[in-house]
Amino acid sequence: MKFKLVLAFSFWMLVMAVSCNKDDINFENPSQELSFSRDTVFCDTVYHQVRSETYAVKVYNNEDKDILIPRIHLEKGAASLYKINVDGKPGYDFKDVPLRKKDSLYIFVEIAPEATGPEAIAEDKVLFQSPAGQQQVVLFSVVQDAEFFIQTPTNPNIITSDATWTNNKAKIIYGDLTVDQNVSLDIQPGTKVYFHKNSGMKVLSGASLNINGTLANNVILRGDRNDPAYDTIPKNWNSIKMDAGSTLTMNYVRLFGGTKGLEMKQNNATITNSFIHTFQEYGIYAVGSTITAKNLVMNNCGESAIGIFRGGIYNITHSTIANYSNLLNSYNRNGIFAANEWKNASGQTEQGALILNVKNSIVYSDRDNSMNLEKTMGQQFNFIFENCLLKYSNESESGFTFDGNPGIIQTLKNQDPLFVNYFAAQMNLRVKQNSPAIGKGSTAVAATVPTDIANVSRTSNPTIGAYQYF
Repeated sequence: MKFKLVLAFSFWMLVMAVSCNKDDINFENPSQELSFSRDTVFCDTVYHQVRSETYAVKVYNNEDKDILIPRIHLEKGAASLYKINVDGKPGYDFKDVPLRKKDSLYIFVEIAPEATGPEAIAEDKVLFQSPAGQQQVVLFSVVQDAEFFIQTPTNPNIITSDATWTNNKAKIIYGDLTVDQNVSLDIQPGTKVYFHKNSGMKVLSGASLNINGTLANNVILRGDRNDPAYDTIPKNWNSIKMDAGSTLTMNYVRLFGGTKGLEMKQNNATITNSFIHTFQEYGIYAVGSTITAKNLVMNNCGESAIGIFRGGIYNITHSTIANYSNLLNSYNRNGIFAANEWKNASGQTEQGALILNVKNSIVYSDRDNSMNLEKTMGQQFNFIFENCLLKYSNESESGFTFDGNPGIIQTLKNQDPLFVNYFAAQMNLRVKQNSPAIGKGSTAVAATVPTDIANVSRTSNPTIGAYQYF
């Protein structure tokens, strides 16, 4: 026992001796400039009184000595809209910040601004002052005023009378926003609608959703995470769900980043000059509906860009239905899936007649086949692909024969449309100058949609798809 006590006492005496003999760290003033992981922090669009996500800047000491940075501070001081945290400490002005040789520290930045109008710029700088000179990291944000629609146990979040949304404020939706029966919601040019995680919109029977953008002022509907990284990530929100008997019109709309885009059941929709992309499951999920689409561009949807179930009537003209994705590469990624059958919420199978007309359009993907048609015996299943460009493998995968099929008219098979860029981060589904789609559209069909999605005339030598090559 005594031996154990002596051993323990000796151990602690050794620890104390080592601690007492530890060399002091001597910090000096910097003699060289610091370096940074970035010289500008762009906190993408933020909303009135809503805190942004946190951004990081790494500060490097490249010298072969330990230094004290005399001062790190926000240029606007306590009046700044920004908040910073330097090496774990919040504030706006820091003195004598230590930084070991060849080491680094983090500065975290966020903003929770007060809006002064529909849209404004918030700017500041993080300043670094030392004998080596003053350096800076620029902080920059677009600030939008916002109107919030928040579903709670005491607020069902229902629009109960006709309403018009303008672009004076962004609309931010938490939970489900419901457009009540026989109510009309009109969304005007330039309006931005943002959905929080697990949020969406429901349009009840008899209601109308009219989304009216212009070429210069698209309406945007997306998730509320505005950092550019989220432009190409699906499942940031749920869907716009249209109940039976509701109607939808969309013109110059950008809809992206959710689980399903338009979730429609037995309703009417007219979609023109719009972009629908980056959805975990379907860009358009339609059950027994009637849809007319012109100058529609789609891409990057897990199961299918367009999913058609339990029949319906679908007329798709001068559209580009692509489906390319690195992120969703384990999914089916059809361009169009169409079937007579559908399983309802009770698990029962429902059937309906289907008419599908696709004209002067591209349906293409990085799969072997961009089409999947599933016909049910005894049900009407009429389809026409006229002057189109399709990705096609074989009958067993696509559900139809290509060669000699009376429903396939003047249509190109497996010729790469040569998109400028089909990946969502830089998506540009115009075709290149040597594309086989150029000049292959029907002029009679083009006359029904005389201008392309960018308002370019296509009445002569029409290019297949939503974009006219010129």
